[in-house]
Amino acid sequence: MTNSTETAAVGLPYLQTFCSADCTGGGRALICEGQRPGCPHTSQATRPLVILEIGVAVLVIVFLYFYLTTRLNPPKDPLFYVCAEFSFTCIIDLVSAMEYDGYLSGFMEFYQKAGEPYLGTSYAIMMCYWDGIAHFIMYLVMVRRMAKKKPYRNLGLFWAGSLLGNMVVFVAGIVVGKYGLELRPAFWLNMPFLLVPMWGAVSFFRRPRDPTTIGLSKIERKHKVSLLWRPLDMLLVLGLCAAMAFTLFRGLVALGCQQPAFTSYITKYEPYLNDPVAYPKVMMLCYLFYGFPLLGSFVYGLWTPGCTWMLDWTVFVAGAMTQCQWAHIGASLHPRTMARYHIPSSSKMTVLLANLLYVVVPLLLAKRCTSDPAFFMTAAMLKSNSERKVN
Repeated sequence: MTNSTETAAVGLPYLQTFCSADCTGGGRALICEGQRPGCPHTSQATRPLVILEIGVAVLVIVFLYFYLTTRLNPPKDPLFYVCAEFSFTCIIDLVSAMEYDGYLSGFMEFYQKAGEPYLGTSYAIMMCYWDGIAHFIMYLVMVRRMAKKKPYRNLGLFWAGSLLGNMVVFVAGIVVGKYGLELRPAFWLNMPFLLVPMWGAVSFFRRPRDPTTIGLSKIERKHKVSLLWRPLDMLLVLGLCAAMAFTLFRGLVALGCQQPAFTSYITKYEPYLNDPVAYPKVMMLCYLFYGFPLLGSFVYGLWTPGCTWMLDWTVFVAGAMTQCQWAHIGASLHPRTMARYHIPSSSKMTVLLANLLYVVVPLLLAKRCTSDPAFFMTAAMLKSNSERKVN
């Protein structure tokens, strides 16, 4: 999905044509992909607008297929169609990433050149792997739980955070990075994958929480326990404070702070932050302006009992940060990233450990909130749950 815009490639197999000496300057052995100005053999399908039209057509056809095959027994949750449609694009993303890494060939070459060349960046490749594996598994699990009428709200929040964080960085990085002047109509195929997780997030936030067996007496007892007597929560608070410091530091690095400590970090530890594709800088700024205040609010939520919003937002943020860190770490090590932007070997373990701990903290926090939610619940929340059961 993130890079699922390659769907147009499905409808454009093997459109290359052999060019005559008229446009190549010699010999029919040279392959023309319809990009050579004045080529008399340029195909209609190689034009950028036609690529966009084919991509949209493929997405519509896939949607109609699933819609028509389920019309006699339509799903109650419209998210089913999202899972079905996006599962299809997950496979395309995985094929694209594997072709760029040399595991496959001949499937996506045309679209990679004529549609969206920025899909060949290391960051986009890592996003495609995440989409083709992690998101694909999430869709299958959600569809299975729909069929069995089991709750999947938390998984849906994690998915929405993951895909939204993915697409915000991807789309913004394309526009402000070195590919910003090479935008083609196929770029707009990314919009559904940016807007749908927004709708999905709002939908899941509005849904009633999964039923619980926790009683009022346990909630009142948990509320009386101070943070000092909750060692796990205390460790999480310390981890969140460290994550906030790391977020602020790297955000200032991305903004170009000229203090010696910041310039030294980008030279000796994470030169990838200077990559002209702009994805790492966009990510650091998203962390700074969105992640930093959210991490701070989580500290407040662990300190103050009854913050019911912690049960949802911790899962959503964990999904976003997990995907972003996967793509960031993978891209900084990927061979398609220029060597001067790779993590220096002398500091590789330090940087990798810091980035892994950075994503472990929100994951542990989300696990803590969902597995033992009594501290974050209120009597009013229990009342609303019981009323829904009666209705």
